[in-house]
Amino acid sequence: MINRITHGSKELAIILRHTFRANGIEFLTPGAYSQQLGYMNRPTGYVIPPHVHNPVVREVHYTNEVLFIKSGRLRVDFYSAEREYLESTILEAGDVILLALGGHGFEMLEPTEIIEVKQGPYAGDQDKTRFDSVEHGQLMILR
Repeated sequence: MINRITHGSKELAIILRHTFRANGIEFLTPGAYSQQLGYMNRPTGYVIPPHVHNPVVREVHYTNEVLFIKSGRLRVDFYSAEREYLESTILEAGDVILLALGGHGFEMLEPTEIIEVKQGPYAGDQDKTRFDSVEHGQLMILR
């Protein structure tokens, strides 16, 4: 199962649920995304030939993050680029999320291990702007 979180015409996030299954390879992101997310399901003996990646100059405007939920459960809250709360969803062990645009915040619902992959180099305080989270009474949790 794949969930796409959008606001207007902008895709804020792609969630690849742990229940998703397909054969072959499927890229979930368009080629223009600065962070690519793909799913592969290959049989025993399938070979990916050795290769190197060529140096290519790329321009990255926003830091995209991919989070792998290794264990536990958490709630992710989605915000517009203008910091307006939009909706929330629950992520579970095995889920993967690519955060592409807008804002986001998290609350751990139980002890949770997360593996994060994002572009570098890290820009320190220039990398993000923090703001107040949504009030619990205003949460809209979508499944």
